Amino acid sequence: MLQAKGIKKAYGNLQILKGVDFEVNEGEIVSIIGASGAGKSTLLHILGTLDQPDAGTVTLKGKEVSKLSGESLSVFRNQNVGFIFQFHHLLPEFNALENICIPAFIAKKSKKDAEKRAFELLDLFGLKERALHKPNELSGGEQQRISVARALINHPAIVLADEPSGNLDSANADELHQLFINLRDNFKQTFVIVTHNNDLAKISDRVVTMKDGNIV
Repeated sequence: MLQAKGIKKAYGNLQILKGVDFEVNEGEIVSIIGASGAGKSTLLHILGTLDQPDAGTVTLKGKEVSKLSGESLSVFRNQNVGFIFQFHHLLPEFNALENICIPAFIAKKSKKDAEKRAFELLDLFGLKERALHKPNELSGGEQQRISVARALINHPAIVLADEPSGNLDSANADELHQLFINLRDNFKQTFVIVTHNNDLAKISDRVVTMKDGNIV
């Protein structure tokens, strides 16, 4: 489903990625591990089209995304890529339902359709009764599950997660990891996850280790 070839990225004289090749199949959970500074998050941002490589190509669902730019890139990203971050980035002025709906509204979906899908995800994640609660009224685990629902609302081809359980206690982290497994098993959802969490890496289908800007 996703293929990256010869990805290079430098910031000034600092070479972050040195010609990385990487691919993911549909319905696969791939964890990327390695020490801080190995290039994991930089690679993830390039795979998700949040950053551009200096060299190399990224192909998602048969489309070379490195050739897209501007509005066409934004639309493609919104429709095909979901993001989960260590810090959930929920907007504090909006409730859980509204936060989940934001990518759907960006995709110009109707309020009715967006809210229907959001309620389906809230129900799936056991959070239906929390729909009208604002982020400061939710636990850390609930906030992160809301951010997962937001990542999924547009039925993305792939979800990219950067340290998704890094800010959670072990019980909430385990619950989040099980949620990823359930989404893969029941919906063939594809994940690429940057993590320092060994438990999450162990339950992945495949673990990729990075060191000094290369996959080793």
